[in-house]
Amino acid sequence: MNAPANITQPVEFVLPIKNYNEFYRFYLTEHRNINSRRLHAVGSSLGIYFWSKAIRQRKAKYLAYGLVSGYACAWVGHFFHEHNKPASFKQPFYSFISDWRMLSDIVRGRLSLIDRKFDKIES
Repeated sequence: MNAPANITQPVEFVLPIKNYNEFYRFYLTEHRNINSRRLHAVGSSLGIYFWSKAIRQRKAKYLAYGLVSGYACAWVGHFFHEHNKPASFKQPFYSFISDWRMLSDIVRGRLSLIDRKFDKIES
């Protein structure tokens, strides 16, 4: 039986992490603050908006807007709410994939933007 999501045991991670599933567990530990998660969700949503606009209007500048807005929101979350370095500084490829996976987990109700006690995934 799994422990409730609001009770966490410290887990040691040694970077770089080669296994993606293990990396995502690490990634979630770096995103425990609800305000940081909210900023990540907003940033990823803005990224989707601007990337779709780039495709519709065939203008590359919107790809840049998507990247800048996504990373700006995420970095504000890390520097001002999590007080850690973004995972993108440590392992950029896995981190980029994990941004989208976390947004998917939020949309599917597996991670909460209200309170971590509602998480269905342990971090």
